[in-house]
Amino acid sequence: MFGAEQTGARAFAAGISPARIKPSPASIRRSGSDLAKCRGADYICAMSNAPLANQSLQDFVARHQRLFVLTGAGCSTNSGIPDYRDSHGNWKRTQPVNFQAFMSEEHTRRRYWARSLIGWRRFGQARPNDAHHALARLEANGRCGMLLTQNVDRLHQSAGHRQVIDLHGRLDLVRCMGCGAKTPRSEFQDTLGRANAEWLALDASDAPDGDADLEHADFSSFKVPACEACGGILKPDVVFFGENVPRDVVATAQDHLTRC
Repeated sequence: MFGAEQTGARAFAAGISPARIKPSPASIRRSGSDLAKCRGADYICAMSNAPLANQSLQDFVARHQRLFVLTGAGCSTNSGIPDYRDSHGNWKRTQPVNFQAFMSEEHTRRRYWARSLIGWRRFGQARPNDAHHALARLEANGRCGMLLTQNVDRLHQSAGHRQVIDLHGRLDLVRCMGCGAKTPRSEFQDTLGRANAEWLALDASDAPDGDADLEHADFSSFKVPACEACGGILKPDVVFFGENVPRDVVATAQDHLTRC
């Protein structure tokens, strides 16, 4: 959580590696925790379950009446969703798909959607854990002014949290990069399955954000449907690495932080 003595903002960061709280352009997907750079911010990073860390968090919450909460991948790992990095900020797996590669390379799109076809089955069944429910109760008690999440799983909303900004988008929607039309990911899953029935029998270990570790598969035969309205490229409605976070989303988050 962070907060500011000068601006009045109070917040905490939950499930975000301290190694990721560092300067970088807020418009690029790197770390929403850059918002913690607000001058004079009073914040706490809740990363450990150790008694001392828990007491520090309780003291912080007691000290501030309204909080701006920032959550990262660690908030959802107990729901069965893997994270990208370890506690030191190092990649656990191969770096995820890059926006420019996805848009320019058919092979990259085939690889992404083939892995997503397998990974979505379990990702779509993930349920909120104790952390999501605790934050929802914090909001219900009038203590949380806004929750900003780097996660794309919508588990905060599933837990009943109402005031949520999805900084990196939401994986439960698919967006056409041509006309902007959006389709529920569950419907697109059916479309992908019909076009690639032979892939449905495959299984693989889970990777972050609905991905699956199909490292040695031949993706050349995988069929990726185009937008039914305009024939455009379909992409999950999330911010890929190397892609700009929408300016209005960043502006809204910063506005709430200064008013919190």
